[in-house]
Amino acid sequence: MMSSSHVLMVRSLYKRILKLHHGLPIEMKAIGDQYVKSEFKNHKTAKEEEVKIFIAEWMNYAKQLDEQLSRRSSLGSSIDVSRLDSFRPEQIGQLYELHVETKKPSQFIPPENIS
Repeated sequence: MMSSSHVLMVRSLYKRILKLHHGLPIEMKAIGDQYVKSEFKNHKTAKEEEVKIFIAEWMNYAKQLDEQLSRRSSLGSSIDVSRLDSFRPEQIGQLYELHVETKKPSQFIPPENIS
């Protein structure tokens, strides 16, 4: 069972990420919010070791996004190919699904303006 301080920390991180998403373009916010909600829900029953990695990665994501939004720089970063070796098959599948979702035409931008 998780301690109440751990639960508060996780909830605070979750809320911080959703708040940061307010600074994203609407399409990215929609995808990001859905993904964050799904991931946090799916990790409620994860093993302690997985939770540590999960929290560390989401804290890193929040820090990077906060920095990118505050500098108004380009969003996102590349994944080092060597890190993919440590991904489980379902994580590779999620990454691919996210890639496909981000390549879909935007309903908010006319097709002639998409590069």
